[in-house]
Amino acid sequence: MPDYHDDLRLAHVLADTADAATMERFKALDLKVETKPDMTPVTEADKKAEELIRGQLGRGRPRDAILGEEYGLEGTGPRRWVIDPIDGTKNYVRGVPVWATLISLMEAAPEEEGGWRPVVGVVSAPAIARRWWAAKGAGAYTGRSLSSATRLRVSEVSRVQDASFAYSSLSGWEAQGRLDGFLDLTRTCWRTRGYGDFWPYMMVAEGSVDICAEPELSLWDMAANAIIVTEAGGNFTGLDGRPGPHSGNAAASNSLLHDELLGYLNQRY
Repeated sequence: MPDYHDDLRLAHVLADTADAATMERFKALDLKVETKPDMTPVTEADKKAEELIRGQLGRGRPRDAILGEEYGLEGTGPRRWVIDPIDGTKNYVRGVPVWATLISLMEAAPEEEGGWRPVVGVVSAPAIARRWWAAKGAGAYTGRSLSSATRLRVSEVSRVQDASFAYSSLSGWEAQGRLDGFLDLTRTCWRTRGYGDFWPYMMVAEGSVDICAEPELSLWDMAANAIIVTEAGGNFTGLDGRPGPHSGNAAASNSLLHDELLGYLNQRY
């Protein structure tokens, strides 16, 4: 199995750079915010963080391609870094500390769903002083650094009635005609919370949440989360059940509850 240690170390360096840039402007009174064509916000910090990451990758991995939320795809080849400079920009804009930089390395995998698989992932949330990471075949971890970390493991909850379910919002489920199934799931679960964005996936990997799902996502929202969840022993698919971050939406679980999670969210009335 390939060794991704050097790539993981680089991803941490990239996250350090992004953390410095995003924290410098977090809660700034003169923060510049624009509205993108899809009506989502983007700040000067989003752009700056992605520019810095791209610059470092250009020097450190010049042959690798880069796909980022703000500046699209650059380069070709069998390796691609996927970047979300600030996942949770709406939180960032309002001063809510739950946001993160998501960094993933993906490799071409023609034999797999989507043609690409994530092999390294780092999720860094500096405003809450948390970071999570994983590399293919090496497990998933959280901590202050590579040398000071705790290995992640999903929960062993095996009944939906005992499960904690995390989600982002209701609007997307309604737009897709999945709201009734979503509500049935919330009524069945032991506990539900709308943490949103990257955080539910990290909680699944930690074992503090058992299932989570979102109805509409982009690849950069999912790639890092996917490998961290799976390396922690969980399952990460689209709502269609396809493995990996390729379906435009996501369902993550401790593996034991995955079929039931998909069953609820694919109900049609």
